[in-house]
Amino acid sequence: MPAPAFTRTPTARERRADVILAAVMFVGAVLSAGLSSIAEIYGDEQAPLWWALVYAVVATAPLAFRRRWPGTAAVIVAAAYFTAVTIRVPEIYVGNIVMFLTLYTVGAWMNDRRRAMLVRVGIIVGMFVWLIITMYRDAISEADKADVAAGAMSPYVAFMLIQLLLNVLYFGGAYYFGERSWAAAAQLAVLEQRTVELEREREVTAAQAVALDRVRIARELHDVVAHHVSVMGVQAGAARLVLERDPAEAARILSGVEGSARDAIHELRQLLETLRTPGGETTDAASTLALDDIAELVEASTEAGLPTDYTVIGEPVPVPSLVAVNLYRIAQESLTNARRHAGSGATADVRVRYDDDGVELEIVNTGRAITQLRPGLGQLGMRERAAASGGTLEVTSRPLGGMRVRARVPLPTPASSGAGR
Repeated sequence: MPAPAFTRTPTARERRADVILAAVMFVGAVLSAGLSSIAEIYGDEQAPLWWALVYAVVATAPLAFRRRWPGTAAVIVAAAYFTAVTIRVPEIYVGNIVMFLTLYTVGAWMNDRRRAMLVRVGIIVGMFVWLIITMYRDAISEADKADVAAGAMSPYVAFMLIQLLLNVLYFGGAYYFGERSWAAAAQLAVLEQRTVELEREREVTAAQAVALDRVRIARELHDVVAHHVSVMGVQAGAARLVLERDPAEAARILSGVEGSARDAIHELRQLLETLRTPGGETTDAASTLALDDIAELVEASTEAGLPTDYTVIGEPVPVPSLVAVNLYRIAQESLTNARRHAGSGATADVRVRYDDDGVELEIVNTGRAITQLRPGLGQLGMRERAAASGGTLEVTSRPLGGMRVRARVPLPTPASSGAGR
């Protein structure tokens, strides 16, 4: 969608300023006319003084609406100026200022740029044609009176050239400064628009950051609470089954429930400390987890009733703390889902593979056949963790029953790490 064309509209304050300017110029025109009449600038050809009052009104009144209708104001002022000079109205100074202002305003405020150019060019060309004809006629007349030729070296021709030069500077300045004002206003409008867009983007970014924090909190709570509550539920159920025939075994299982509860409270405390600390870093944060801690998850899974094997393949290498935490949580969520859905008699196998390109975590469990995967918060959290580590995640059902979860994360090679230093 193209950006809308730039336009200028005067504010109420600017319109009031134009009215004040018109009043000031009118007073100046009356004073200038009175003094010019006394000075007899036109000699015997000077028009009656009351004509100067009419000219002052006609020439200065358009300034009150110069920014709302710049073209109309410029044409009225130019016509009044042509007429006043032609009939020798004793006022030329304020008239020159007013015409400069209106020509400038056409360039600075007229939204139709083609019309703005035509209005200014028309006034300027008309003024120069009139000026050349008038000055040449006066030069011939004065040359006849002085009985000299109006040739190339005539003083009247030299005077005419000076007047032409002054008018070039006069009209060229009005045209140039009007264009510069329009360009500056357009640039300012672009900057203001960009400022608004940046502010809007900042608000959107802030909202996204809040949403991401909420997702992160939900994911962490899901991983911590779901795992430990699932383990405690399985252990409590097992204790209830053996309570009457084997109280000692029931007591041992219940002690495991107590341990799971302590672990859950400890991880929740870590999560709260992480959320309270700016930047999410603490001295006792979840980032202290390592891939070796997956072995404890395997033991807890076995004690909770899901026999689980743990295998490390390849030569272990140092893994960034973020990658270690995310892989740990993926293993935790996968084993929790296996205990929930695999059914009785199921087993699980956890493998961590190291190779030249990265590290891979695979969790495979037996159990009930799954015909269709139902994505939930658990799978979403695992995919987000894999993506946050720069890796990929595969969740598939096995033909003979159970699930396979495979997460792979690339690791920087020693050579590239050294080059980064």
